Amino acid sequence: MSGVRVPNFLPSTHGLHFVNYYPHEPELTVTLPGGKLLPIGDAANGLCGGMVFTVIDYFLAHQPIPADTQPPSAGSPLYEFIVKRLIDSFNLPLGIARYLELMEPVFPDVGLGFGLPGRASVMIHDEWPRIQTMLDSGQLVPLGLIKVKSDKPEDLCQNHQVLTYGYDLDGTQLSLWLYDPNYADRDDVRIQLSIASVRVPVPVTYTPPETVYCFFHTPYTPATPPAV
Repeated sequence: MSGVRVPNFLPSTHGLHFVNYYPHEPELTVTLPGGKLLPIGDAANGLCGGMVFTVIDYFLAHQPIPADTQPPSAGSPLYEFIVKRLIDSFNLPLGIARYLELMEPVFPDVGLGFGLPGRASVMIHDEWPRIQTMLDSGQLVPLGLIKVKSDKPEDLCQNHQVLTYGYDLDGTQLSLWLYDPNYADRDDVRIQLSIASVRVPVPVTYTPPETVYCFFHTPYTPATPPAV
């Protein structure tokens, strides 16, 4: 068995110490001509992508992660930064299109041949080699998780974003170790799957138990986090 970890990173020490739970309030408010305020989004749907990017930002900046054990209040520097990083994590417009593509019910779990992909080939042929190369080079890798099969754009919020910091590979059995914003301070969160074949459905086992149909890496560009 081979194993790789990003040096010196653990969710319990470098992850945010609060869970991804916020009250109902707009993620962003846009001022329209005439002064009318237009709320966009709902923080209660989660700010997971922003939290993931924020964790990477603090780690790369060699700054201590905020000690807060409760989510920051709206309007605070940390909250505003997490919201900004959430928008960055969507990699607009391509990132949203990727979620919509992979959550589409007609997108197959197994490819149909003739070069047409399925979720199995996306994870094993497309994503895992890139993720492995990045982890081998010591990079933290943000992941988008497909947690719903739906053709309704409003169901986008049921998907999730996490951060992988290492892997174990035992033959064709792969484990990806994760920081998950929904599970603060836990070092046991992981994805497990077989990478033996893309010609059969590839179940994804999540610990703690969660439904995951597919995953993909998301592009990351650093930003300077607020001082603690």
